[in-house]
Amino acid sequence: MSTDIFCKVIDNYGDIGVCWRLCKQLAARGETVRLIVDDASALTWMATRTVRAELVEVIAWDQSEKIERPADLVIESFGCELPDFYITKMAHQATLGKASTWVNLEYLSAEPYAEACHLLPSPVMQGAGKGLVKTFFYPGFTKKTGGLLREPDLFERQAKFDKASWLKTQGIEWRSEHDERIVSLFCYEPAALPALLDELKNSAKPALLLATAGRAIQEMNALKAISNKALRIHYLPYLTQDDYDHLLWASDFNFVRGEDSLVRAIWAGKPFVWNIYPQDDDAHHAKLEAFLDVYLEGVNVKTAANIRAAHRHWNGIHDSNNRPASHILYGLHEWKMVSKSRRDAWLELPNLTKELMRQI
Repeated sequence: MSTDIFCKVIDNYGDIGVCWRLCKQLAARGETVRLIVDDASALTWMATRTVRAELVEVIAWDQSEKIERPADLVIESFGCELPDFYITKMAHQATLGKASTWVNLEYLSAEPYAEACHLLPSPVMQGAGKGLVKTFFYPGFTKKTGGLLREPDLFERQAKFDKASWLKTQGIEWRSEHDERIVSLFCYEPAALPALLDELKNSAKPALLLATAGRAIQEMNALKAISNKALRIHYLPYLTQDDYDHLLWASDFNFVRGEDSLVRAIWAGKPFVWNIYPQDDDAHHAKLEAFLDVYLEGVNVKTAANIRAAHRHWNGIHDSNNRPASHILYGLHEWKMVSKSRRDAWLELPNLTKELMRQI
């Protein structure tokens, strides 16, 4: 089976990050995969050269007219809209009895509409694609959605992961003999970051903060953050997707952002706080609450309230008094149990790659 995935980059780490993981998983199953993208610059550090060269063909959006035949499965990621010339070719193929399956891959959400709209057909009523049908595909957290991206060997690799060795290969000094907590920081520009740094600096328990390249480090630099006796700060280079997974596995607590890193944090089974993509009308607040509702389902009231409050504080929802550092500083046991139990429960969700392939 051949697959064409179209991606327009809004956030270098989000849209293309999800698409690249999907490309890798389809290619690993033996499928022929092309990624048509308007800005592939992030792949220079996100992707390994072997995968790029051997398994996935990357085509610049403005060069995509050279594609002669549409793929069997055509994925329009996050409403990016296919080029007219490509739709025209799909329509022609359909007249020959070789219609492509056209899927609009939507953003991940725990809100009820994801379940209600998953796999709804959308007939094209006009234009070059008149007569074709597009299917909406929603990732999600129930069995009535498209589920989550997950590689078949993910947990086998995770079980073999050597934390100390990986940190050493990255040039990261970890003072395990001092029971130093490791915290990863991948964020936008949360207003709560100064308070987090202050709490960690004034804690009796030492912490090592690993700040990711890009906006997290830029924000740390803007705050002129420096290490002290209780808090050591290490600035990371841009990491491949595999090494970002390793970062999550090596950390005791993860601050993540957007969609791709949220899913990877879930599979890591470690406590995390999600920095949701901010929207001007605060629509992201409802999206965050919907996620927390499903993430905290069945969790005891006190622990659930603490985790929800930490997320609200980190995302600028000013109705809580619990700061994000509280559990890092004063005990993670309950949050660890929540993270592990939710990861195990969500293994029963559909595998997004398999569900996409079922549409053919």
